[in-house]
Amino acid sequence: MTSQGNAARDTAEMVARDSYGRLVALLAVRTRDVAAAEDALADAFAAALADWPANGVPAKPEAWLVTVARRRLIDAARRRQTGDAAEGTLRLLAEEVDAAAAGPGIPDRRLALLFACAHPALDPAIRAPLMLQVVLGLDAKRIASAFLMSPAAIGKRLGRAKARIREAGIPFAVPDRAELPGRLDTVLDAVYAAFGDGWGDPAGTDAARRGLSAEALYLARLAAALMPDEPEALGLLALMLHAEARRGARRNGEGDYVPLADQETDLWDAAMIAEAEAVLRRASTRGAIGRYQLEAAVQSTHVERRLTGRANWVAVIQLYDALQALTGSPVVALNRLLAVAEIDGAEAALGEMDTLAGDRRLVDYQPYWAARAELLARAGAHGESRRAYAMAIGLEQDPAVRRFLLRRQAGLPE
Repeated sequence: MTSQGNAARDTAEMVARDSYGRLVALLAVRTRDVAAAEDALADAFAAALADWPANGVPAKPEAWLVTVARRRLIDAARRRQTGDAAEGTLRLLAEEVDAAAAGPGIPDRRLALLFACAHPALDPAIRAPLMLQVVLGLDAKRIASAFLMSPAAIGKRLGRAKARIREAGIPFAVPDRAELPGRLDTVLDAVYAAFGDGWGDPAGTDAARRGLSAEALYLARLAAALMPDEPEALGLLALMLHAEARRGARRNGEGDYVPLADQETDLWDAAMIAEAEAVLRRASTRGAIGRYQLEAAVQSTHVERRLTGRANWVAVIQLYDALQALTGSPVVALNRLLAVAEIDGAEAALGEMDTLAGDRRLVDYQPYWAARAELLARAGAHGESRRAYAMAIGLEQDPAVRRFLLRRQAGLPE
């Protein structure tokens, strides 16, 4: 392939990685047919790979792709419709969706489209996954991991949601400012899920995840600025700042994974921690406690180790108790048990962990098996620990974490 052909392919791959979800959203904002927008954009990428190597990459590749995709949608509408119905569809498609996507008072098109995906006519359980796919470009496998579901199940739900948008004529449009508070919780869930997906690649080696956590943090800042009196918007921002502050300590000089308990706290970003603490204090003055504030408070307790050299496990357990009462999440219950083990020992935590064993959401959840393996090792049940490590290793995709787990497993007595 020529250098111009390589440049064309590299540009197409970069746009696909960084902008695919946003471009689909821009195309679907008026047509209300997400699946058709995805098909049209796929055709546009194919056209780019045929055109750009010969004619050069356009100065604005995203605009080129949107233009081609919009023509594909117009052609499809002509094939499907005649008369007034076709004329109405073609008129909508011809309008500049870029201008329509940015709602009044919402400072970023992506944030506006997240609120658009949170339409109350859609099943609440599918709104955040729809945002992750349509606006932020995550695939079904990564979305399923974020919500403890199988890729097949999440794919079916997303398909039904897109069909409902098309068949019921649900307006894929930016809501009025007065509607934003009612849609905020789902938007925050999607932003946090995107951050978690990107945060799982701290070294930035996964092209599909590169920059995702930074984009999610940017959206969290925008949401908090847009709705400064919403305590959960502030809580999410504080939580993400605390997590991001530890990025530099999560891998050592050789690129190996370093668990939280072993991280060098001097490597944590002090300025980002100070910002997180200030935002969390501001949230606490708004008079309502929610999930993200509590999770941020858990992260805040870990900062005590940076100041005193000791973790405050009692406070961590109390916060997880409150979170568990609020969410009923098996992940919260699992994290609480790890804190219990620090105070009451591994055997006590394992006794409580047995109650989680039957939760199907944890069957393919790598941290559950890694935690179980660690507790079993501490309790001296080395055979069971080795088997739990094998499960965790099989489920882990990050090479650095897999190496860490393999070393732990190999270090068990025979």
